[in-house]
Amino acid sequence: MSAHSSTMEKEEVTSRAASGTDVEARKPHDGAAFAASFPDGGRQAWLVVVGSMIVLGCSFGYLNAFGIYETYYKQNQLRDKSSATIAWIGSLQVFSQFGSGLFAGAFFDKYGARAVMIPATIIYVFSMMMTSLCKEYYQFILAQGILGGLGVGFLFAPALSALAHYFMRKRGIAIGIAAGGSSIGGVLFPIALRSALYSRLGFGWGVRVIAFVVFALLCIACMLVKERLPHRHGAFFAKAFLQPSYTVFTAGVFLAMWGMWVPFFYLSSYAIEQTHFSDTLAFYLLAIMNAASLFGRIIPGFVADRFGRLNIFIFIVAATGIIELCWPKTTSHAGLIVWTIFFGFFSGAVISLFSAGFAQITPDPHMIGTYIGQAMAVISIAGLTGAPIAGTLLDRYGWSSTSIFGGVSLLVGAGLAAVARFLYNPDLHALV
Repeated sequence: MSAHSSTMEKEEVTSRAASGTDVEARKPHDGAAFAASFPDGGRQAWLVVVGSMIVLGCSFGYLNAFGIYETYYKQNQLRDKSSATIAWIGSLQVFSQFGSGLFAGAFFDKYGARAVMIPATIIYVFSMMMTSLCKEYYQFILAQGILGGLGVGFLFAPALSALAHYFMRKRGIAIGIAAGGSSIGGVLFPIALRSALYSRLGFGWGVRVIAFVVFALLCIACMLVKERLPHRHGAFFAKAFLQPSYTVFTAGVFLAMWGMWVPFFYLSSYAIEQTHFSDTLAFYLLAIMNAASLFGRIIPGFVADRFGRLNIFIFIVAATGIIELCWPKTTSHAGLIVWTIFFGFFSGAVISLFSAGFAQITPDPHMIGTYIGQAMAVISIAGLTGAPIAGTLLDRYGWSSTSIFGGVSLLVGAGLAAVARFLYNPDLHALV
């Protein structure tokens, strides 16, 4: 492709992005020449996948272990607080993580990956060190909830956006493999935290040891994750929300995230209270959930590249909602373990496919970071409010109300994602 034609293509795509219409927005993805401009492999591309896997393992993987903190705080430092009150710590971390994407995505498009990720690594590790010193509720809110979430957000958005620079036809499987890092982290961090918190190390040094490990891993990730496309001038792109499919899809992901995080926060408590698991076995349920989600991140990504990322995302979100509605019916050890495996698989696919969906409907690849970041800022409200609402329902009405809240949110989110898919391309046979 000549430099002249490449420049014309970029100008045409940017013009389409500004138009805000779905007919125009999907045209760049239809051309063989456009798809061929992505390497879809090669040494640098797969190194970015490895780096992104490390980032997601240290961010989402660590966040998935909040159920360990929830139970530990309830038994120790914050024993006088309710489940909903403690859940605000993790919810603020999710809120800060997604909310900071508004800036992280735009900064990635403008300055590149390392300029964003290196300061974020320092902030994130510092927040973990400060958490290890906390004793009061407000201290946990500031260190773990707000500062930790900001660090994660400025790591998470560039890692996913950089992947989309290298992959088009194989984007689903590439993001799925990278998202597998969060499953691996979600297996290892609960086990490591459980062992550390209840050993001679105790809370302080247990958390600090985890922080040192995370710092070493993120240093490697900062060297591996690198953007491919030229930097884009400008910060935000509010006109993106004039694209109907983008706005409706953002609303669908919002509701999906609203309901999906509930079991990650309360599964251990449910196991202890309702099925009489021992404390030790209840802690390991989170590890089982995240082990199952490893397959859920990779296999649906492979399928999505063949049958359409939006198509598969709709099915996955709906299935996750149905499974969550079945949660209170699991009253035996075996039943809860089986439920945990199924929920882990399908919820893992939600995490890996939502960013692939946003990349699909973004008309200009130079703006993928901005589109994902702006959507994450909206979704952050779901992360902030979902678990505390579920905790309040739990304290007042019991476990059935908690699962209904999460399951219905996911099902409505799947419905909105289906509307967004139709707005993006009304051809029901299209593999989008």
